[in-house]
Amino acid sequence: MTINKQGIARMAREIQKEFDKHPITVAINVDEPDLPTGFAVQGHTTINYGPVIHGSADSAQLAWNNSGTVNQAQNFGEQQIAPGFELLAQALISTREGLTGLGLADEDLADAQTAADDALAEVTQSEPDRGKLRRAVAALKGLLAPIATGLTAGASEGAQGFARTAIEQLGSHI
Repeated sequence: MTINKQGIARMAREIQKEFDKHPITVAINVDEPDLPTGFAVQGHTTINYGPVIHGSADSAQLAWNNSGTVNQAQNFGEQQIAPGFELLAQALISTREGLTGLGLADEDLADAQTAADDALAEVTQSEPDRGKLRRAVAALKGLLAPIATGLTAGASEGAQGFARTAIEQLGSHI
């Protein structure tokens, strides 16, 4: 018996087209109503670990819950997100911004930030390399998984919820 690889690939594309027509959304329900500020639980979860700015914040600098230390990153200017990667970029930015509040070990935090930064750099390419994106997102999700599942000792429910939401958002846009 011979496997028809082209037929399988064609069938996979057709199935993917059907899935694309009917996207799957998953509502997150939380048992405990005792959530930190910035959470909204009703069908979909919005997590804001810091102030939300609507409108232009050109050249703005903001330090939030920094315990007296401030880390700054170089801004390379406005980057254009490749078409079709906007939602992934948004999920990466949200995840990147919330990493410091999860209680990750310093080395894991640095690895997670690097993975998010690598993926963000890739989505600004004219033709992002999906392989690089999958690897960077997989690394990021791998670092978040122990928190999301409650395996990390001392992880708060807020951190667990953030990690679960981040994993869900990151996984649905590649």
